[in-house]
Amino acid sequence: MAEAITFIRSDEQSMLASTVREFVEATGDLDRIREMSTTDSAIDRDLWTGLAEMGLIGLHIPEEYGGAGFGMMELAVVFEELGRMVSPVPLLSSVLASTAILKAGTDEQKRDLLPSIASGEVIATLAAYENAHDSDPQAELTTLTSDGDGFVLNGVKRYVTDGPNASLIVATAATHDGEVLVAVGADAEGVTVTPTPSLDATRPLGEIQFDGVQIDASAVMSGADAAVRAALDLGVVALAQEQVGGAQRCLEASVEYAKTRFQFGRAIGSFQAVKHRCADMLVAVEHAKSVAWHAARTLDDPEESRVSVPLARSVCSDAFVLCAGDNIQIHGGIGFTWEHDAHLYFKRAKSTSLLLGSVDAYRDRLADVIGF
Repeated sequence: MAEAITFIRSDEQSMLASTVREFVEATGDLDRIREMSTTDSAIDRDLWTGLAEMGLIGLHIPEEYGGAGFGMMELAVVFEELGRMVSPVPLLSSVLASTAILKAGTDEQKRDLLPSIASGEVIATLAAYENAHDSDPQAELTTLTSDGDGFVLNGVKRYVTDGPNASLIVATAATHDGEVLVAVGADAEGVTVTPTPSLDATRPLGEIQFDGVQIDASAVMSGADAAVRAALDLGVVALAQEQVGGAQRCLEASVEYAKTRFQFGRAIGSFQAVKHRCADMLVAVEHAKSVAWHAARTLDDPEESRVSVPLARSVCSDAFVLCAGDNIQIHGGIGFTWEHDAHLYFKRAKSTSLLLGSVDAYRDRLADVIGF
């Protein structure tokens, strides 16, 4: 008999959600986040330190490598709660990098690299793209060539998530024997990181240049293609959860405003146009929740995840963009002012719909899987 599918959190997962939400709301402040968003490397250090102390940065990393040893389901809970506050922390990039190391690294490399990532001491990122994220990850412009007992790394990586904040870069590179992963410190000689202007500065992007960087053989990992694919799929599912959290927060803000804003002697929530818009937002959020949770649940199932991952990318991106846009509409004149909180969510919604590949690219992937 097939295992029953449940979309309800366990008591432990609900407790985790409550704990993370309480901490994030107590630590985060949207006014402060807005100020951070005017910089090229926004990061809430207090929140990041707190997540590390709670063991949440390494939640998915096995205990033998310094993590907590949980899975995607627990990580999904954390990303949803962080998404509610558009939290400027480099958790996504660290999760991408650590997953790639887990998939491609040797036991010695994992023991060397992962504990410091899990503790938050090191901010890591995965540098896999040399062009827009709509294209496949590439290593054509980044090469690793032999040099005595070691190697030399040359090339460029663009649109690297949290590139300006990262102290450890896990980059793809081409060799004569195929593609590899290289772990290199951001402070290594020959590494130059330049912030890239982006719509959502609460998740900064960077361009990383490698100019004759000396690489020790112990920093090179094989099996890059499968490792990067696995990392990106996990990142897409994590983003879907974040989008659900952001969309839910937009819905809550819209409903609250519709109940308290009066025009013509009535709450605007009593007007049919506003009620219908809020109802559409609710339907989109509930749909996204189910799809995102299913993607998290089936991530380790190669057959099911072929459908669930691109489906979550499509549905959750659309839901967040819809809710973020409608949140501005319902707030009316005040919602259109640049200083309003609604714009933090709208920028995050638009940027996450492009990060790690556009919605259209994932719809094409889903169509290929189901035979369209």
